[in-house]
Amino acid sequence: MSSNQTIKRSRRLRKKLYIDEFSVYGFEITITFADFDENSFDAFLDEMVDFIESRNLVVEGGGGVDEFEAFISSNERYGSASEDDRNVISTWLESKPVIQSVEVSDLVDANYDF
Repeated sequence: MSSNQTIKRSRRLRKKLYIDEFSVYGFEITITFADFDENSFDAFLDEMVDFIESRNLVVEGGGGVDEFEAFISSNERYGSASEDDRNVISTWLESKPVIQSVEVSDLVDANYDF
């Protein structure tokens, strides 16, 4: 949608389409775990979701005890995740000994680039 910037749209339509000033940004994470059992995995997911939600963000994704992929975005309708959110969450994940590797994408448009 962003490649067609020359089209003049009303504020109402831009808002409905989540474009321009109403774009919503988020980022993807891919986590690879070290040796992990199911109970520890569930406890880690609860802790991770609590941490992400404490920053007024939501996480959607899935995976298992080997790898977990998710998309993180704002909990607010027209809110976006920030570079600071990316950095804080990446640092938090990298500090966990149960995680073998973490990949964090750049911010992307949650409606059109994801």
